[in-house]
Amino acid sequence: MSDSKKHKLWIAAGLGGLVLGFSAMLALDSAVEKTSTNEYCMSCHYHEQADADWKKSVHFNSKSGVVTDCAACHLPPKEDGVLKYYMAKAKMGAKDIWTKMTKDPDEIDWKAKRELSHAETIVYNASCEKCHANLFPEGISDDGITAHLYYEENAKKLNLQCISCHLDVGHFMPGYQHKKLQGTVDTGSGEVYDSAAVVTAFENFTETVPGTRAAIRMIAVPGGEFTLGSPEKEPFRAQDEGPQRKVKISPFFMGEVEVTWQQYWSFYNETMSEGRTPPETVYANNSRPDVDAVSGPTPPFGFPDQGWGMGSRPAITMTHYAAQTFCQWLSLKTGRTYRLPTEAEWEYAARGGTQTPYFFEGDPKRLSGQTLRAKIFKADTAMIARYVVYGGNSPSQTQEPEFVQANPFGLKNMLGNVMEYCADWYAEDAYAKIADGAVDPKGPAEGTEHVVRGGSYGDDAALVRCSSRGRTHHDDWLRTDPQNPKSIWWYSDIKGIGFRVVCEVPAGVETNR
Repeated sequence: MSDSKKHKLWIAAGLGGLVLGFSAMLALDSAVEKTSTNEYCMSCHYHEQADADWKKSVHFNSKSGVVTDCAACHLPPKEDGVLKYYMAKAKMGAKDIWTKMTKDPDEIDWKAKRELSHAETIVYNASCEKCHANLFPEGISDDGITAHLYYEENAKKLNLQCISCHLDVGHFMPGYQHKKLQGTVDTGSGEVYDSAAVVTAFENFTETVPGTRAAIRMIAVPGGEFTLGSPEKEPFRAQDEGPQRKVKISPFFMGEVEVTWQQYWSFYNETMSEGRTPPETVYANNSRPDVDAVSGPTPPFGFPDQGWGMGSRPAITMTHYAAQTFCQWLSLKTGRTYRLPTEAEWEYAARGGTQTPYFFEGDPKRLSGQTLRAKIFKADTAMIARYVVYGGNSPSQTQEPEFVQANPFGLKNMLGNVMEYCADWYAEDAYAKIADGAVDPKGPAEGTEHVVRGGSYGDDAALVRCSSRGRTHHDDWLRTDPQNPKSIWWYSDIKGIGFRVVCEVPAGVETNR
């Protein structure tokens, strides 16, 4: 064959390849378009409520009349790369089909799918920015301007996403608010107390906060000796849980449950501030020894209960300083000394006289969902579910006290539900500096983060052991707060944090220790 004919054949083959390739791309593009319609997306959805809530959202019912399609949020913009777009489409499509073929819809935690942590994995921020090129539209509030300026300046550094503040725009969420809370908060009906409780004996009592409807059930925790920390062979033990130390704890009163929203809003309603006072002025006022009225929280953005309900659920999202200030307010109102528990007091109370990983029977390796055994046989939840709100039985939110049974001391939710603040600063080697036989040991004199204990509603059984330690991550938990200076009262990105109070035994009350 002559070189001329070979050349022509090569040209023909090349043109044919181009035509086939172009045709394939057109066919692929057409297939992608057809499988990216709202109707097609909804045909694969198990959760019909998600479709209904989308049709109630501002993305569906916009003032302009423009409907934002499913693919507009859940796929990246094509302008950022066709290959990236197709890969994301294939991955999401395969996941949806596999879920429809293999998953039982009744076993899927739908509430968890509404959480920010999940939304951040299925919404593309680049798509949000593509549609909302103008972040300062007509009618935006001053708070909105401040927040969006903060976003523009810090998005990359702090890994901020639009969905972090606008969780409800794609799917309607009852109770979700994206504006500053106005006025006081309803604390329910019932008696307004005119005096604090009378405490004459070391026994359980109900504190009544004068001028409010807040009543706090306090449990008399007997003093005793116990071993702080966990043995080296305890499953899932972390390095900071040792070395173990035998210590003595004096008697004290502790809240039966975490401070509830009804109790916390009573504090808020009496002490709330406008937010114009600089934090350093608030700190200075509240630290005065002769202070007769504390300055309380500024209004939070939206409802910090996340729409889960208030009442007897634990109050959440407040800072350690806010929890301490609540204790200061409670002390002034009742004439008794209320405070956060030390870490040693907290663990002693959580154990309830036991020295096992939990205050109930259970092997962490059998209760945890992280082990190979659990992946084959599933974790053993029969016992732990009676006492703990955690990742194995929680619908990804806090629960009311009646959801669980009390520990041997009569305290509920010491493990799970919400992480609880302790008074101590956190240090990994804190126990190494405690002497055996120490009485009422305290943590380091200074630090940068505080101890949190107990784990939360979303944690595995490995993290809700009595000895498991945690700490605050103050700056990270404030990362989406647009205020300058940052709030000293509310966290923006942490929902599983709360606290319970300790009351020191009043002078003259015999404890028989």
